[in-house]
Amino acid sequence: MTTNNEKLQHLQERKEKILAAGGEQAVERQHSRGKLTARERIEYLLDDGSFQEVGPFVTHRATDFGMSEQIFEGDSVVTGFGTVNGRSTFVFSQDFTILGGSLSQVAAEKITQIMDMAGKTGAPVIGIMDSGGARIQEGVDSLFGYGNIFLRNVLFSGVVPQISVVMGPAAGGAVYSPALTDFVIMERGIGQMFVTGPGVIKAVTGEEITMEELGGADTHMVRSGVAHFAGEGEEGTLNIVQQLLEYIPQNNSEQPPLVLTNDSPDRTDETLRDIIPDDPSVPYDMKDVIRRIVDNADFMEVQESFAPNVLVGFARMDGKSIGLVAQQPAYMAGSLDVDAADKAARFIRFCDCYNIPIVSLVDVPGFLPGSQQEYAGIIRHGAKMIYAYSEATVPKVSVITRKAYGGAFIVMSSVMLRSDINYIWPQGEVAVMGADGAVNILYGPELREAENPEERRAELVDELTNVFNNPYRAANRGYVDDVIDPAETRGKIIRALKMLENKRDSLPPKKHGNIPL
Repeated sequence: MTTNNEKLQHLQERKEKILAAGGEQAVERQHSRGKLTARERIEYLLDDGSFQEVGPFVTHRATDFGMSEQIFEGDSVVTGFGTVNGRSTFVFSQDFTILGGSLSQVAAEKITQIMDMAGKTGAPVIGIMDSGGARIQEGVDSLFGYGNIFLRNVLFSGVVPQISVVMGPAAGGAVYSPALTDFVIMERGIGQMFVTGPGVIKAVTGEEITMEELGGADTHMVRSGVAHFAGEGEEGTLNIVQQLLEYIPQNNSEQPPLVLTNDSPDRTDETLRDIIPDDPSVPYDMKDVIRRIVDNADFMEVQESFAPNVLVGFARMDGKSIGLVAQQPAYMAGSLDVDAADKAARFIRFCDCYNIPIVSLVDVPGFLPGSQQEYAGIIRHGAKMIYAYSEATVPKVSVITRKAYGGAFIVMSSVMLRSDINYIWPQGEVAVMGADGAVNILYGPELREAENPEERRAELVDELTNVFNNPYRAANRGYVDDVIDPAETRGKIIRALKMLENKRDSLPPKKHGNIPL
C-alpha cells in the first residue's frame, strides 16, 4: 500500500518533470536563440510568486504518426493566472520546447479555458506566442482548436483587454488570434508573423524574401500596422506589457486605474504660447505639446512607426488615464491618409470600449490628395474615423492648435460628432480650406486681370484670414466652446474631464452598427 508520503513524493517528481518542459537539450536550444522558456516568461511578467498554473497534467490524445511516444504533461502551452502590479491577470504562454509549441486540441482547450475564466471574472488575458502553428499530426482537430480560440477573441472583444505578445513564430491561421486582440507586441529579431511563409511565396510567385523581411517586428510596425509595439529582448518586450496594463482597466465595467501624481492640475506652460510657428507652412512636433500638458511628460505612444502623421497613445492627466489622438505636423503636415484613419479609428474604439476619455489635439490641413489615396479607399477609411468618434460615448475633449480645414475638421472630434468640449488656440483656424486656396477659387478672374496680381493676392489672403480663417468665426457660431490661452491648455482639459466624469450617453437601440470596414 502506497503511503501518503510516497504519494507526495510522486507528485513532486511529476511536477519537476513538468517544469523541465521539453527536456534539458530543448531548453538549451531555446536559450541559445536568446529566448526564455514559456515558464520563465510568465515568471518575469507576473508579480513574484503570484502565478497559479491551470492544467499542468493535461496530455494530448493523438496516437497517429508516433504521437503516443511523444507525450508531455501540460502539452505545448502553460496556462494560469496571477497578478501584474497587484491586479488579476490571466496568461497563456506557448512552449516551443515541446513539439515546437504546435497547437494540439488539448492545448487549445487549455487556452480557451483561461479565456473563459477571464471573461467570467473580468480580467485581462495575455497570450505569449511562440509556436510552429497547427499540430499537423492531429489534422483537423488542431484547426478546430484554433477556431474555438478565435471565437473567444471575438466574444470577449470589448469585454476584457486582450494582449498578444509575439516572442517567436506565429504562422498560418495562428496569426488571426493576435490580429483579433486589442494590442500586438512583437519582440524585435525574434517575433515573426505571416500567413504564408517564404517557401510557399517563392513556390507560388517566385518572390524571394526572408522571414524577417516578410513578418518581422519592423515590417509589422512600419508597413502593415499589425503590431502596436516592438520590444528589444525578452525582458524589454514583457516590460511593455506591464506598462500598458497600467493605463487600462480590468474590464469594460471598470474605470482605468488612478495613479497619484505630484504634477499640479493647475500647472501652466508659457512655452506653449510660442510653440506654433508664425508661418502656417512651417512644421512643429506635436509630441512637444503632448509632453507639456500631460502628467510628468509621460506619453506611451501606440503604433509609433506606422502612419506617423497621426499620433495615438496613452497618458495621464491629474492621475487619470486618457487616450490621445493628435495630428503630427512634422510628418506629411499632419494630413489624414488611409493608414492614419485606420490607426486613429481603431484606437478611438478601444478607448471607448474601456471607459478611457479621449483628448484630441487638432492641426489638420485635410485629407491627403492624390489618385493613390482615392484608389486605396480614402473615402471608406476616412469614414471610419467619423464612425469611431460619433459612436464613442466616453468623455471627449478637443483642442485645435493651428488649423482644421474642410472635412478633416469634422472628422477630428468636432462638436458635430458629439465631442463634449472643444477649445481652440488664438492661432487656430477653422475653415473650408486655407486662405491661399480659397483666394484662388473665389478671386481667380480678378487676380488674372489685376495690374499687380501678387500684391492683390496678398491683400485678399489677409482679408480672408481676418474674416474667415481665425478662431472667432467658429467661436461666434458655437462650433468651438472657447478660445484659450495655450499656456492654460492642461488645466482647461483637466477641468473639462473632471466635469465629464459622470457623463451618460447612449446610442439608439440596435444589435450593432455597420462600420465601413
